[in-house]
Amino acid sequence: MTEIQPVYGIPALKVENCLVIGDLHIGVESHLRSKGFHLVSHTSDMHDAILDAADDDVTRLIVIGDVKDSVPGSTKQEYREIPDFFESLFERFDMIDVVRGNHDTSIEEFLPGTVKIRPATGLRLGDVGFVHGHTWPSQDVMGCSTLVMAHNHPAVMFRDGVGRQMTEPCWFRGRFSEDASDERYPELPERFIVVPAFNRMLGGSPVNVVGEDLLGPILNSDLLDLDEAHLYLLDGLDLGRRADLMIDGRKTGTV
Repeated sequence: MTEIQPVYGIPALKVENCLVIGDLHIGVESHLRSKGFHLVSHTSDMHDAILDAADDDVTRLIVIGDVKDSVPGSTKQEYREIPDFFESLFERFDMIDVVRGNHDTSIEEFLPGTVKIRPATGLRLGDVGFVHGHTWPSQDVMGCSTLVMAHNHPAVMFRDGVGRQMTEPCWFRGRFSEDASDERYPELPERFIVVPAFNRMLGGSPVNVVGEDLLGPILNSDLLDLDEAHLYLLDGLDLGRRADLMIDGRKTGTV
C-alpha cells in the first residue's frame, strides 16, 4: 500500500515522492481588497511553505485544484504572480501537476508549459487518486484505494463555555461505506482524505456543524461513512469521530 503521511504543521500531504496540496487561491488578496480589506500578497509565503514541506526525497508537486482565486475572470495579481510562482518551483521539483478545480478556468494561460494540467475528473498514481472534489471523478480514479480531495477547506469549530466560537483547519479522513455502491463506478475506494486549504487566508469551512452542507458530489453522497470519519489538527492531534464533534453553529451565549 502506498505510504501517505500529512506534513507536520503544514496543510500538505506526502505521498511517496510527491507533495500534495490544494486550494492555493492565488489572488485572493485582490478579491478581499475589493471588499475594503487592505492586504499585501501572501503568495511568497505559500511558496516558502511548499519548500519547507518538501523532504529531500520529494521530487514531484501535485496541486489538486484552485490555483487561482477569481472565477469568472482574472485579476492583475493572478497574471503577475502565478507564472513566476510555478517557474520558481521548478527549481525545486522535477515535475508539477495541476488537477483542475472549479476556480481554474483558463488556467493554461497562467501556467508554464512544463506544468502538466490534469482534468477535473482527476489523476491516479498507483492506488491513490487525486481530485479537486467539485465534480465526479473518472472510473479510473474511483478505482483507487485512497481518494484525496480538496475543495472543502475543512476546519473544525470549537465553542467555549460562554459561547465564543473559533475554527481551526483540519484534516478530514474516513472510509467509504462498506455497502456503498454507485452505478457509475464498478469499483469504489476504501478510504478518503480531504486536505485543508493551503492558503491560510481562506480560513476554513467547519465540517462539524449541524445543518451545514459539505461541498462537492462525493461528500454529499451516501458513499462515505461521515459519522465515523476523524478530524485531525495540523499538528496531528486526533480529535475523534466527526459524529462526536458535531455542534450547533448558532451562538448560544454572550461574550
